[in-house]
Amino acid sequence: MKATSHLKQVLGKGHFAVTAECGPPKGADQEAILRKAELLRGKVDAVNVTDNQTAIVRMSSLAACALLKTAGLDPVLQVVVRDRNRIALQSDILGAAGLGIRNVLCLSGDHQSFGNQPQAAGVFDLDSIQFVQAVRTMRDKGVILGGEALTKAPDLFIGAAANPFGDPFAFRVVRLGKKVAAGAEFIQTQCVYNLERFEKWLSMARDKGLTEKTCILGGVTPLKSAGMAKYMKKRVAGMDVPDEVVKRMEGVPSKKQGEEGLKICVETIKRLKELPGVRGVHIMAIEWEEKVAEIVEAAGLLPRPA
Repeated sequence: MKATSHLKQVLGKGHFAVTAECGPPKGADQEAILRKAELLRGKVDAVNVTDNQTAIVRMSSLAACALLKTAGLDPVLQVVVRDRNRIALQSDILGAAGLGIRNVLCLSGDHQSFGNQPQAAGVFDLDSIQFVQAVRTMRDKGVILGGEALTKAPDLFIGAAANPFGDPFAFRVVRLGKKVAAGAEFIQTQCVYNLERFEKWLSMARDKGLTEKTCILGGVTPLKSAGMAKYMKKRVAGMDVPDEVVKRMEGVPSKKQGEEGLKICVETIKRLKELPGVRGVHIMAIEWEEKVAEIVEAAGLLPRPA
């Protein structure tokens, strides 16, 4: 029987999918990945592994995905075009498929000036949309860019990211449409705090028929504190944290703010689940993976499909 993406199967059967995120360690400690794997086992359908997120050097996404695969999880390989030219990008795609990884998320990547290696040269040989198209060409036509045939095509479920909160707002859906046309079969969005704006974006996507052509997973991140909410509002590009969310976090004692952040996260998931066109949720519990099980259970998303 041909191995395939568990995430793809879950979505294909009409289930509301749940994915989570796993940040690799800032070192060569494989146990750090395996510990996170145990926290997420049975709670989510697939696990994204970030690729040097915020341009900070970490264990490679490909290596961490291989570790998750051996632990019995369905990893989503995140790959950014910031660090690789088209030779390396296509090579990593073939390597991932050869290791049995069945999902890929094609990303631009945070600019290196934000990380711990600001002097690094950005590559950006392809943009994220071109990268999606390259992976689809490799999979569906069995050729690399330029047309040379592969001895075996990679079998991958292809994803991309979307930010419903950037400006200009009308362009957000145009860009989504380009990614879907290029071959993105699932979309994971930026963290949703401004549900009103997200619903407007989703309505525009529905009107263009995009929600019928791809599987949209709304992104959520539990807030640990009012300080985190304010930082994300003011300092994180592309993030939209409404004033009422910040005030709600500030309105509880500091020791209870983490609990309030979890409540907001669960409420957001329940709201997302009701929206036509949302096919799942992507939980980005940044270095707080131990709370994912609590979030999923409180949101009524257990048990997960076998």
